[in-house]
Amino acid sequence: MSETLNYYQDNSQAFFDSTVNADVMPLYEHFVKYVPVGGKVLDFGCGSGRDTKYFLESGFSVDAIDGSEKLCQMASEYTGIDVKCMDFMSLDSFEEYDAVWACASILHVGLESLPIVLEKMKRALKPSGVMYISFKYGDFEGVRDERFFTDMTSERFSKLVSDIGGLITIEEWFSEDVRPDKNVRWYNTILRKE
Repeated sequence: MSETLNYYQDNSQAFFDSTVNADVMPLYEHFVKYVPVGGKVLDFGCGSGRDTKYFLESGFSVDAIDGSEKLCQMASEYTGIDVKCMDFMSLDSFEEYDAVWACASILHVGLESLPIVLEKMKRALKPSGVMYISFKYGDFEGVRDERFFTDMTSERFSKLVSDIGGLITIEEWFSEDVRPDKNVRWYNTILRKE
């Protein structure tokens, strides 16, 4: 993971610039219908803060975290809230959130560690809370473009969810990357805590 964090530290401005204005409204529309009005959302790996800002402007209470100190500083300035610098394994909240949003974030976690992270996300949700997660589509796992990625298929993710227990898939769909210079297919899913 340190290689990935180093990448985001070293390329924080370029990453911020390439993602902050990306139009992901269709993803928001899938997600927000499951979140109660004024609900509390955790932006889990917030990057530029683009999604945090949208959720705040939509009337939600938002906590945001990221592993890159530089991106946390930039996202804090952009959103007007204090973005906490922490890694995914450090999440220890218990039934605090109505929803967890993990957009293109936990895809940097190795397959063997994903059950631990998903369990932590589940634990952070209130009963019947929801989580949105996206991965690049496929079965690759390893370093690509100077970062570690775990790609995902529906079958692979279903097995992970089944092994963890206590989560129900309520939506899954595929989408294309909204950044014009990226030719990437995405696997998206929304899960509800039982």
